[in-house]
Amino acid sequence: MRKVLLPALLLCLVAVSGAARAADAATLARGKVLMEGIVACGNCHMAVGPQGEPLFGKPLSGGFKFDDPGFTAYAANITPDDATGIGRWTDAQLGKAIREGIRPDGRLIGPPMPIEFYRHISDADLAAIIAWLRAQPAVKHAVTKSVYRIPLPPAYGPPVGKVTAPPTSDKVRYGEYLANIGHCMECHTPRDDNGMLIRPQWGAGGQSIAGPWGVTISRNLTPGPGGLKDWTDAEIAHTIRTGLDRNGQALKPPMAFGFYKNIDDADMAALIAYLRSLKPLPLAGKS
Repeated sequence: MRKVLLPALLLCLVAVSGAARAADAATLARGKVLMEGIVACGNCHMAVGPQGEPLFGKPLSGGFKFDDPGFTAYAANITPDDATGIGRWTDAQLGKAIREGIRPDGRLIGPPMPIEFYRHISDADLAAIIAWLRAQPAVKHAVTKSVYRIPLPPAYGPPVGKVTAPPTSDKVRYGEYLANIGHCMECHTPRDDNGMLIRPQWGAGGQSIAGPWGVTISRNLTPGPGGLKDWTDAEIAHTIRTGLDRNGQALKPPMAFGFYKNIDDADMAALIAYLRSLKPLPLAGKS
């Protein structure tokens, strides 16, 4: 009897091991799709050159500087280096930092980290992002500490519970999910004098964003006048992926064109469906 059971048990173990490897591979593949596409963490967490210029080919090791009247922030090193990156953080700690803005030592992560939007990342996609980060090369690079001249809140909200992404069959809701985890409205919505997003003007653009590239005024993403009203889906997709508008004009950073070029057709269609569903508004600041 034992001679029969042992081979069967071994076969079961091999099958379970194979299924686990397949699940790990699928999780890592999903992380690649997200991080090299819509989530695009490498667009901010990049290395910089001697003049502070972004080195887009060296993502994740941090150092990019964000200057604002309320803060001078430096993007963190998010490679798995033990000394200067996230190598010693547990998955739970890394997830809490991403979705709640709380470091392992309890300190809050300040702007421009778009925590409000990252709170929407589903549990499955969070696991995929973390798996992808773990798989990247560790880079030893100590980043300057950020300085905040504004008070940070005690928290960005209550602890995040279970989060599930909408079904891909619901194009508008899934497109909104993608826009959230890609924090599109972090830039494409105007801010008030306190730096808060003006929700009645969601997606209306008009935000001034300064960087080594100069000053960018974010575009209106609503289907209103001066927005996407007369644009075709193909024109919107082309601009998101290439950084060239329908007139051939090159758009400025911080749009992550180097990453958005990888967004697949299904996700792009969902994202555009969501943008079409926004309340039509004129460009913020203009009547």
